[in-house]
Amino acid sequence: MPVGKPVGTGSNSYRDLEVWQKAIALAQQLYRLTETFPKKEIFGLSSQLTRSGVSVASNIAEGQARNSKKEFIHFLNISLGSLAEIETQLIIAHGIGYVSEADQNTYLHLTDELTRMIKGLINHLKKTH
Repeated sequence: MPVGKPVGTGSNSYRDLEVWQKAIALAQQLYRLTETFPKKEIFGLSSQLTRSGVSVASNIAEGQARNSKKEFIHFLNISLGSLAEIETQLIIAHGIGYVSEADQNTYLHLTDELTRMIKGLINHLKKTH
């Protein structure tokens, strides 16, 4: 997948945003991670993690597609909430033995990176008129 234009540079499509591309990658990785969870979790923690992962990328896309800076910021904030959900769910999954400490740390690093990117995009959008 191409890197695309830098975040917040007047992209015409959410698909050009690096932050959206990284959110898609996180969602895909969360699906692969939850495949290792016990089958009894298919409607529990597995579902919560994957839905939260999908939500991050989906809200970035929806916000950018609305062509309103105010709405874009609103949807980016929803993405931040979904990232916090993912972090919480990963901590729970690690605590009950579904995720190793190494995997938890890897995913928490990814969510931290996306959080920084989204906050940077929000700050950029607030500064531009």
